[in-house]
Amino acid sequence: MSSRSYARKLFAALLVAGVASASSVFAQDRTNVAIASPWEIASADPAVSGFVIQKLQIMENLVDADTQGKLRPGLATEWSVSPDGLTWTFTLREGVVFHDGTELTVLNAAQALNRALEQPGVLSKAPISRITAGEGALIVELERAFASLPALLAHATTVIPAPTALDADGIPSDLIGTGPFQVTVFSPPQALEMTRFDNYWGKAPMIETASYLAVGRAETRALLAESGDADLVFTLDPTGFAGLADVSDVSTVAVPIPRVMTLKVNASHPFLDDPRARQALSLAIDRAGIATAINRFPEGAATQLFPPALAGWHDDTLKPLETDLNAARALFADLGWSEGDDKILVREGERFTLELRTFPDRPELPLIAAVLQDQWRAIGIELDVNVSNYSIIPQGHKDGSLEVALYARNYALTPDPIGTVLQDFGAGGGDWGAMGWQNDAVELALETIAASADEAERTEAIRAVASSLQAELPVIPITWYQHTVAIAEGLQNVIVDPLQRSYGLSELSWAE
Repeated sequence: MSSRSYARKLFAALLVAGVASASSVFAQDRTNVAIASPWEIASADPAVSGFVIQKLQIMENLVDADTQGKLRPGLATEWSVSPDGLTWTFTLREGVVFHDGTELTVLNAAQALNRALEQPGVLSKAPISRITAGEGALIVELERAFASLPALLAHATTVIPAPTALDADGIPSDLIGTGPFQVTVFSPPQALEMTRFDNYWGKAPMIETASYLAVGRAETRALLAESGDADLVFTLDPTGFAGLADVSDVSTVAVPIPRVMTLKVNASHPFLDDPRARQALSLAIDRAGIATAINRFPEGAATQLFPPALAGWHDDTLKPLETDLNAARALFADLGWSEGDDKILVREGERFTLELRTFPDRPELPLIAAVLQDQWRAIGIELDVNVSNYSIIPQGHKDGSLEVALYARNYALTPDPIGTVLQDFGAGGGDWGAMGWQNDAVELALETIAASADEAERTEAIRAVASSLQAELPVIPITWYQHTVAIAEGLQNVIVDPLQRSYGLSELSWAE
């Protein structure tokens, strides 16, 4: 069966299942753009699916950012802070309406952000005492200075849904925002269709309609690009990306991004609570081999947590992470582990066995988990791999059952990385960051970074954080990422955002 036939048969099955309509599946005309990505839209709630809602330009933030992370006006035209740094004022844009015709007001913006503040997202990490509606402006009062607040208001969980999108319990149940595209069909968690919003406050999009389909299998996404059934395909696996290079009517782009594949380690686990144990695990990882053989991006072997794409956070002075099996074995010996009859390490009658949790949305993750299984067995660690839904990782963080997890983390989810770093390594750690690990010096440095507008002071604190993470390894970096995209012939003005905030739909057009 040809790849085109396979793709069409796949989508025919999806149509029967009722997850998409024909207009959202096939790129039949030059007024529509069909997008395929691995990420499901499980809910209309920004706290759950905001990162996709933001990418598709359905809902918007008070503060926006360009592809370099530079802040720019969004639904707020300007913002300022009081001399003591404790009161921020955000002036709202006039004449903005939601997709249902409701006017954007300071009051409903304040209500949306107060709800976001109650959720376990980045906004909860800011020292906010209250958010209120002023005269034409939203007022945010702080308990202490926090210079990074505007960057947090550019995060996907702080987009503004319409008041009419909320159900009786105040939870967003409809995808109604102020963005250049409005949703016409929503079939969670896989598909939606959109049309151009004619009353948009900004520049009108060139395309009339767009459709989105969440496709978990990377090989299927590549086939959709090859067959022409998707015009813009994101997050290709190395094999699919390489194969599309020979397809005449598809072009491919790869851009280094601030995303890192990491191992989340439960630092309170009795096998892992000593930094030397985590250092030993790191020493047993062949990053260069993984980056070359699986990711096909040799430059992506992670020598530290923050990649070069994360300007201002990557530190060339750090001693790079390396592979040294003998050093790893020596560290475990120092910790009282010895080799058992079956070559697995034993201490006080306990075998060194761990469970690693990961998920298949990024196709390289299960492959790398299997490689780690072999690499760690070489130093006497038995690793059981559990491939399931990504939710098993935050769930395991919350209930304490997680031992090790493999995933990819984007440290530029906020234009200023402090938003994500604070969420991951601040007090208590985070679902996608540290677990069972606390470092008072790091917490103090993070507070300094978040509060200060002095670049020299911030730089010194950032280096202190990077150095501590390199030494104690509450998460263990494996590889850095590149953003891979397939683009249909004739699709113009495609912007591949290295911060992965937007798919740039409002800029797209078709060649005549």
